[in-house]
Amino acid sequence: MSIRMELRRILIRDLADEQIIELKEVGGDRSFPIVIGRPEALAIDRRLKGQEIARPQTHDLLATVVSKLGGRLMRIVISDLRGGTFYARIIIEQDGRTVEIDSRPSDAIALGIAEDVPILVAEHVLARTQPGAGEEPADDDDLPGSADDDEGSWK
Repeated sequence: MSIRMELRRILIRDLADEQIIELKEVGGDRSFPIVIGRPEALAIDRRLKGQEIARPQTHDLLATVVSKLGGRLMRIVISDLRGGTFYARIIIEQDGRTVEIDSRPSDAIALGIAEDVPILVAEHVLARTQPGAGEEPADDDDLPGSADDDEGSWK
């Protein structure tokens, strides 16, 4: 079972390579952070604000490719959490069939956020991100500031 989430906030820090997005359960109290790269954070922020740029960035290009090939982004699913790294899938409908594509959560969210595509998180993933579940999410003060190559991590 998957739980609908929403992007609660983006924390963009000028002096760090890693940025933070926080997802919050729609109609519930659970939330968790995901560490992402600066380019993805800026892309999410720009797409949320509807800011146009002169040349398409990677997420804009991918959205155009999906559309031009007759596809429609249906949902984003954060499907797993292994070794502190989140895994996601982009679900696209094309010609009556469903296509699933592996993705980093940050790329999937950057792609889908401008079109208000639902973000779903597998229940077992959401449960593991909650305090007392074995792998506790970091507080804002404990979030990494640099040197972690695992984009999409939370610990």
